[in-house]
Amino acid sequence: MKKFIFIVHRDLFLAFSQGMDSLMVVAFFAIAVVLFPFGIGPEPNTLARIAPGIIWVAALMSSMLSLERLYQSDFEDGSLELLALQPIALEIAVVAKVLVHWLTTGLPLIIAAPLLALMMNLPEEGLWSLIAGLCLGTPYLSLIGAIGAALILGARRGGVLLSLLVLPLYIPVLIFGVSAVDAIISGFSNKRQVRILSEFLLAALALCPWASAAALRQSLE
Repeated sequence: MKKFIFIVHRDLFLAFSQGMDSLMVVAFFAIAVVLFPFGIGPEPNTLARIAPGIIWVAALMSSMLSLERLYQSDFEDGSLELLALQPIALEIAVVAKVLVHWLTTGLPLIIAAPLLALMMNLPEEGLWSLIAGLCLGTPYLSLIGAIGAALILGARRGGVLLSLLVLPLYIPVLIFGVSAVDAIISGFSNKRQVRILSEFLLAALALCPWASAAALRQSLE
């Protein structure tokens, strides 16, 4: 646990010392959402109907911006090899890095989402469903993205390859996240969608650290 906390503290310090990644993610998220009313018009009912999908797609794309650098800097300076040689399991180090990625990208997106949702005229009853879905969905995005980031480590034009690898796995969370908000707005229960999102997250927590660690070991050989 001490080594886990040390890795989290170290990566958080590096992330905040650089400072631009989190701001860039939130800025891209806000700009992507704000552009849609200019393209489709300011009609409130139209915006309210498409708001969940727009916010989820923008959050999905924003979370991918910093995935390529999840392991890249440690790979380039040799820190990743030292982590692999430490007595701590590499899977624990992966979980620590995924946690830091979520804290610096997913959490800011969740904080920014309510303001953007209100700007898109999303009904208040759908707002809490949107936040709950993002709380369950954004950690899943980071966990799946960690596998893709490990697989493209050291590859040329890794960003394009990373998108091709992880986007198909992001689609189920996108579908059920949007469906959870639409169900509440339409007057139905969203318990089924929330349960499925929770199951996706639990499955990712169980499988992704091991898959990502295996891909990292392969890249380091």
